[in-house]
Amino acid sequence: MVAWTSFKALYLSRLREFYRQPARIFWVYGFPMIMAVSLGLAFQNRLPDPTQVDLVANDASKPVEAALKAYESRAASAKKPGLVLKISPLETALTRLKTGKTPLVVEPLAAGPSYHFDPTRPEAIAAKKAIDDILQEDAGRVNPLKTAEVEITEPGSRYIDFLIPGLIGLNALGGGMWGIGFLIVNFRIGKLLKCFMATPMPRRNFLLAIMASRLTFLAPDLAVLLGLGVFGFGMPIRGSLLLVIVLDVVGSLAFAGIGLLIAARANSTEAVTGLMNMVMLPMWLLSGVFFSSERFPAAIQPVVRALPLTQLISALRMVILEGAGVAAVLPALGILAAWAVVAFGIALRIFKWT
Repeated sequence: MVAWTSFKALYLSRLREFYRQPARIFWVYGFPMIMAVSLGLAFQNRLPDPTQVDLVANDASKPVEAALKAYESRAASAKKPGLVLKISPLETALTRLKTGKTPLVVEPLAAGPSYHFDPTRPEAIAAKKAIDDILQEDAGRVNPLKTAEVEITEPGSRYIDFLIPGLIGLNALGGGMWGIGFLIVNFRIGKLLKCFMATPMPRRNFLLAIMASRLTFLAPDLAVLLGLGVFGFGMPIRGSLLLVIVLDVVGSLAFAGIGLLIAARANSTEAVTGLMNMVMLPMWLLSGVFFSSERFPAAIQPVVRALPLTQLISALRMVILEGAGVAAVLPALGILAAWAVVAFGIALRIFKWT
């Protein structure tokens, strides 16, 4: 028991240091909540934006203009997305297209309309298809198949439901990396590690106390984001809440281990900042925090799926939104545990006090 006295003392000192600095409390708990609320309100359930189109004014534009305005009236009556129609000369319309102010330019010609658009812009392709359907049906086209529309707006399919697990993973990443790695380097710069080295405290106790304090801060962090999602936006939790907690803890241990490894030898703020950014940036971009990681090419998917943040976020979404059980997320837990054990083991071997 005496051997763990130093662990307990350092652990309690980290807790006191944290709650005595309001700025840290804001960045750990307040900022993620503000981000979730902002993005949730921005992407809440609402009708899609109206289709924007520029119509070239010429001798053949009157019938096209009439067809588009008639559709706009019907869409307004049915409370469906309409059109934002702008009529201008060809040169003006093409300039607007080239500068990204409109996704589509319709140039009426005697033989039929000509569409100017950038095929690499998804909104341009959608606008072209929508306008072409309107004009074709106005010209007499009859759709041979009768279709039905089934609108699904229940919680679980919205962007905010997709986003909250991503923010939980992002917080685990930031807390483990910056909250641990940066702290140790600041200790080293301030010569505090030399003071710890002069005590009989084992290196193991020092590193474990830092990691344990981070896990303590994790509980309110997870509660804030889950509470906001459930009570603020009606996000469902279809799986086990205990499994969500286990995933977040194991993921945080993985990131804490990586943070310890990065800080094991770094001896300046510049060095640790560069290393942190080098490790974190690929996960920010590739791991599917704000959009699905499946958007990336198949050639790099093995790399994407090997990243700990990808595994954590994917497993959280499976449990929260799909109701997955332990068996489904066991591979993700194994990968995260491997990251934690390997990173902490290497950090323990190469860690230096000075």
